[in-house]
Amino acid sequence: MRAIHHTAIVTTDIDRALRFWKDGLGLTPMLDFTFTGDWPTLFGVDTNDLRSIFLGDPDCPDAGILELVQFIDTEQGSAASLSGPRPGFFLLSLQRDVEPTLAELAAKGFTEGVRRISMPAPGGKSVAMAVITAPDNVLVELIGDPT
Repeated sequence: MRAIHHTAIVTTDIDRALRFWKDGLGLTPMLDFTFTGDWPTLFGVDTNDLRSIFLGDPDCPDAGILELVQFIDTEQGSAASLSGPRPGFFLLSLQRDVEPTLAELAAKGFTEGVRRISMPAPGGKSVAMAVITAPDNVLVELIGDPT
């Protein structure tokens, strides 16, 4: 599969962001969940908790997903933060077989900013995740299938 999974925006005011994307543009919340993970390793933040709200069109789920990200109990989301993601465009997320994709990118000379983690998934499975910095400082998240 080569589809883009979602695009993420770090927000410092989740309610205001929801008014814009949901109330103003008509996107529907499809998921609102707080994930606990090794975000310090993957994203360089100082918290293990992030709230994720996926917005889209439930009648057209393949049209794409916009994720609003709010880091919990951290200053990372503030404009004054000097490390970690800044408010605004955060990352492009792709579903890919993580290690072969990173190997292919490395063979082409792209190795900047690679970070890896494994996240627990339902049913005792785990999901491999990685980020890599693309040209022009774009953060790309790779999400594998649960194994």
